Amino acid sequence: MKHLLSLVFGLLALALPPTLVQAETPTHIQEYSLTIARQMVEVAGKPRSKITVNGTIPGPVLHFTEGDDAVIHVTNTMKEDTSIHWHGMLVPGSQDGVPGFNGFDGIRPGETFTYRFHIKQSGTYWYHAHSMGQEQDGLFSGIVIDPAPGSQDATQDVKSDRDYTVILSDESLEDSKTIQAHLKASSDYYQYHRRTVGDFLSDVGKMGLGKAVKAAGQWGKMNMMPTDLADVEGYTFMVNGRSPDQNWTGIFKPGEKVRLRFINAASMTIYDVRIPGLKMTVIAADGQPIEPVEVDEFRFGNAETYDVIVEPQDDKAYTIAAEPIDRTGFALGTLAPREGMKGEVPAQRPRAILTMSDMNMNMMMMDDPKMDMSSMDGPSGWADAHAPEGTKILSYNDLIYRDTQPDVREPTRDIAVHLDGNMERYIWTMNGKTFDPTIGIHVAYNERVRLTLINDSMMAHPIHLHGMFVQLENGQSLDKLPNKHTVIVPPGQTLSVILTADAEGTWAFHCHLMYHMLSGMMTDLVVEKPGASPPAAMPMQSGDMKGMSNMPGMDMGTASNPGLPSDMKGTDMSQPATPGAKSDDMSGMNMGTMDMGKKDGTAPSTPPMVMTAPDAKPTVSAPKATGAMSGLDMDKTPAAKVPAKKKAPATKKKAAPKSKPAPMKMDGMNMGGMDMSGSSASSSKESSHAH
Repeated sequence: MKHLLSLVFGLLALALPPTLVQAETPTHIQEYSLTIARQMVEVAGKPRSKITVNGTIPGPVLHFTEGDDAVIHVTNTMKEDTSIHWHGMLVPGSQDGVPGFNGFDGIRPGETFTYRFHIKQSGTYWYHAHSMGQEQDGLFSGIVIDPAPGSQDATQDVKSDRDYTVILSDESLEDSKTIQAHLKASSDYYQYHRRTVGDFLSDVGKMGLGKAVKAAGQWGKMNMMPTDLADVEGYTFMVNGRSPDQNWTGIFKPGEKVRLRFINAASMTIYDVRIPGLKMTVIAADGQPIEPVEVDEFRFGNAETYDVIVEPQDDKAYTIAAEPIDRTGFALGTLAPREGMKGEVPAQRPRAILTMSDMNMNMMMMDDPKMDMSSMDGPSGWADAHAPEGTKILSYNDLIYRDTQPDVREPTRDIAVHLDGNMERYIWTMNGKTFDPTIGIHVAYNERVRLTLINDSMMAHPIHLHGMFVQLENGQSLDKLPNKHTVIVPPGQTLSVILTADAEGTWAFHCHLMYHMLSGMMTDLVVEKPGASPPAAMPMQSGDMKGMSNMPGMDMGTASNPGLPSDMKGTDMSQPATPGAKSDDMSGMNMGTMDMGKKDGTAPSTPPMVMTAPDAKPTVSAPKATGAMSGLDMDKTPAAKVPAKKKAPATKKKAAPKSKPAPMKMDGMNMGGMDMSGSSASSSKESSHAH
């Protein structure tokens, strides 16, 4: 009888569905608690109010394994709303962390919000605030996701002996609200480097007086300076929260393979990254595997990530040098066999000068059909890194997906996205519009579309799409196009990406230069529900700017500071007339973007900032919110502390409030703001505002 019952139960087990006879393998839950606070942080010996995550800037690096369920409790102890966006992560829209999108309203003061999402990718990503300028003020850090055990991840075979997260940032003595106000008051407020009379005379020697005068006039008409590579200067550039003097160090033994996970968390800085004396083998871009490519350096756009392997052979220190493209300093770190060592700091490279080739020719001809285009045949100034001859610089064309793309359909339609702005009012736009949630790009679920990004401006724009990867069209076959969540669109150029719209929801689509986004360069990309068709009218249209209470800080245009008209074509981009200048000076040439003369010939000094460093190794449980960052395995170097605060209760309840010169003439020529010193030196802030 006993054997008969065993046989019956055995047959029954075979007949029943597996889920009824065997419990499903439980998913591993990786849980963190993050406390967001405003704390006084010592900046160049002066107390400054900054935003910390668990007591540090950057916050802790979060570690997951593909297949985990992430549970992240975020407590806001500030007196303002906050949020966290998981950059590059494939998460449900409600968990993406953008206030006003997909039902997420932000995290109110004194409240805790719990993010919950399944980890379905591996690689290097990061997180940051998506509320006003809080990212600039310190709310950011990294995310490292290991491949699932036994998975076929394309980077599994790339073994390393050491693994470091390298977060680059730009830190200011000013808070984000002050910086934004300065830019709105004068878009060239921070332009300490300006063209001089000496530069103009040099141009005359190279191209002749007529062409030099025409070129200067064209720059004046655009209200743009050829030295304007970055809207904000005066930053201290950091590696893992440490200034060059504080010397973040990653330890190695000669002959080891070291994996460096670079994250550009800077708000406004594009870097050129190199390690003199070491080749870098790039193995991943934006967290996604690529065919290994050996380079000497790479240009690093805001919000991008690159994973590289280096193999130092000698018993000496090597310098990680990240140089901003406006050449105003370095973010420096060290790879060394022992603590306390420091490598040689490379010489500062020359600052690039934009050329007429960095203009969008079609746009210029539309605005001025008589414009002389002969000077647009030369090389791009923006692309010139002034690297030694023979230097291998990573190109987007080098990126080859190290797997096979699952969707190789041709796009069904093209969607043009124009990137432009009005420098006079410091307004940045997509398709001629500042951000309006009633206007956007609509696509059908699972539709395959091409997004053509057309840069009509003379500044580079790192464009980021939330919720989904795009495939960058870079000459590879459809099955080998690299995945990207952020792409740099150089001045005056056009890039195209292909999107498989496989994530339902409303997704932010914006420039990741923070003050460009806050000044309007953002839209939403709406993926309709399965079975629904997108609206017939795809181009963005004028709207009534309703519903913006959920996106504070966004420039929507007001009565006193109106946004751009629906059609920006023909907008007068020239600078207001210089006081005392005659309209016929220099044949009507507006030289108003040149420096009138500096006070002391130097840019303001930027003392090193005292910050702290993120953890560089997995953490089993999140630490308590103490200024000492207890419980985290940092980089072995003592980090600066900020005063500890008590941890706010992880509930939805409100927390108790806490106490605590006039223009010069040169033979009748209006030189506007031109520097008469004859050298290409920096100018003082006072001279930079003379009009």
